[in-house]
Amino acid sequence: MLVGYCRTSTSEQIAGLEAQHRELRATGCTKLFSEQVSSVAQRDQLVLALDFVREGDTLVVARLDRLARSTADLLSIIATLETKGVALRILDFGGQAIDTQSPSGRLIVTMFGAVAQFEREILLTRQREGIAKAKAEGKYRGRVPTAQRKAAQVHELRAGGLGASEIATRLAISRSSVYRVLSEAVV
Repeated sequence: MLVGYCRTSTSEQIAGLEAQHRELRATGCTKLFSEQVSSVAQRDQLVLALDFVREGDTLVVARLDRLARSTADLLSIIATLETKGVALRILDFGGQAIDTQSPSGRLIVTMFGAVAQFEREILLTRQREGIAKAKAEGKYRGRVPTAQRKAAQVHELRAGGLGASEIATRLAISRSSVYRVLSEAVV
């Protein structure tokens, strides 16, 4: 059985997730596990996919970076699959199944995983440098906190007699954020 796993880092990346779905379905995956979560967060659907696969199955992913966050993570996933007798196919390797049980297949996947991890670390370094430069030039302010953007609504609902818990529920912010907005207005 071909079992697909697809992931995007954020819920805004719908087109990317749909593209992965199409690729995996076109490859013949009959079961798909899909999630929109950062690779550093708990990936529940990946855990379910690894639990679901059985001996003789093949886990299929569109790209290596959709599966693992680091070389160590990749090797851990491969070890789990090997223990269960499950193959791994990564479509951006030309759609060929990579036999991760052979020394050469393991080497290829490990090398690509290391390169992907290296690229990610370089990207993060450049991003940090860019943010530091923008801050030094006074151009970077960071993201406006969600609760602060909703401050006017918080005050309006409070004036309407609602309590902090109800305000938090209606505006999808935490109760502590409601109290923070209300206390900042008093000062």
